[in-house]
Amino acid sequence: MKATFKLSPLLLVPLLAVLTACGGGGGGASTTPSTTPTVVSIAITPASPTIAIGTSLPLTATATYSDSSTKDLTKSVTWSAKGTLVTVFSSGQITGKAVGTDTITATYTQTSGNVAGSTDVTVKAPWTTVVAGGNQTFARKADGSLYGWGLNNRGQLGDTTTTDRQTPTLVTGSVLTWKQVAVGEQFTIALRTDGTLWAWGFNQNGQLGDGTTVDKATPVKVGTASDWTYVAAGKAHALAVNKAGVLWGWGRNFNGQLGDGGNIDKLVPTKITMATPILWLKVAAGATHSLGLATDGSLYAWGGNLNGQVGNNSSGTDVLAPYRVGSSTWTAVSAGDTHSIAIRADGALFAWGGNSFGQVGNNGSLDVMAPAQITTAINWAVVSAGGSHTLAVRTDGTLWGWGANGDGQLGDGLGLDTNSPNQIGVATTWSSVSAGASHSFGLRTDSTLWGWGRNVEGQLGNGKTVSAPMPINLP
Repeated sequence: MKATFKLSPLLLVPLLAVLTACGGGGGGASTTPSTTPTVVSIAITPASPTIAIGTSLPLTATATYSDSSTKDLTKSVTWSAKGTLVTVFSSGQITGKAVGTDTITATYTQTSGNVAGSTDVTVKAPWTTVVAGGNQTFARKADGSLYGWGLNNRGQLGDTTTTDRQTPTLVTGSVLTWKQVAVGEQFTIALRTDGTLWAWGFNQNGQLGDGTTVDKATPVKVGTASDWTYVAAGKAHALAVNKAGVLWGWGRNFNGQLGDGGNIDKLVPTKITMATPILWLKVAAGATHSLGLATDGSLYAWGGNLNGQVGNNSSGTDVLAPYRVGSSTWTAVSAGDTHSIAIRADGALFAWGGNSFGQVGNNGSLDVMAPAQITTAINWAVVSAGGSHTLAVRTDGTLWGWGANGDGQLGDGLGLDTNSPNQIGVATTWSSVSAGASHSFGLRTDSTLWGWGRNVEGQLGNGKTVSAPMPINLP
């Protein structure tokens, strides 16, 4: 008998399930393969930077991917420079080598194709000297060019106009041989490397030394001599020393600030003689008084003495000829409107004269008639007396300020007058400093230029007219 088998429907169900799980019956679910994002662009920051010769700046390369995400690839790209004006390192750091504009490129390598980003880098000559005077500022670059900015009502910026400038403006003529500049209240005196002397600006008292009392908006040569070595500018008078160590003065002389024994203005450089000849090294000029250092380190003062700024233990009577101040040996001097500052050969700091804003720095506000030591520190290196404030740099590179601070000229951000030296900020890289009427400027060891204080006339050079209570960088 033939056997017949019949599958039960209950057994058929799991069998079909097994067949389906094994792919039987077709029609399984499909999946989309994943895609790795690729770099589509590179951005370099900071974009289009400006640096000085010899200074460095780190650049960053940021990639944008196909999925819109971003990532820092500074260490994964290849850095290159189009020309030779800038050196670029594998880390993205650049260093300026020569003046001009170069292009820096960051290239990222990937299988889908390389991607690159570029930016132009402008290299400028570094600032080497800065002088704040009145309500204007001058600075010289390493290439010998001279720039001015701020108040220009009398043509004191030397750019052929009487228009105030809020950014550094090249002195007309594009001369690259400027050596030293001195800035008065509204006039400017400068030396060139060939030893010639030039002046421009306000000339009411003959302070330009060109034999006239007519203002000049462009540099005019003073006389024919070419042996000048040092120059100083006060409110309305000028002093200069030549190679022979002879002192000359011109301009306003109402208080005897020229030191010639009289009080008549001089329209041209006038030789200052003494019974015992002195070999002069450098000079400083205040509002109505003058200071001078001899080659042997002796210090002399003369002129207006209403506040004791001559340092002869008295006040009120003008001193018409150079008077020796003490018997010490000195290395630096500076004259403010009515006060005087000097650094002794051992690094000690002394001050005297007008002190209504605490600018002498002796913790008081009474005028001081003779040199008084300021603090016990003996590491003072640079000092500058302004209108009614004082700034100084120590050998450790720290910056100090005291006196008037109503316009923020001390740079401490407080705006309060102070009658003793206070450290300004924490930087230890200051190399020089200059105090104007109510603003200040300083240079750091990396050749960067910093300004603070009054800025109504644009004397900070940052394109604005808003005062700054703390140092701001001027590129």
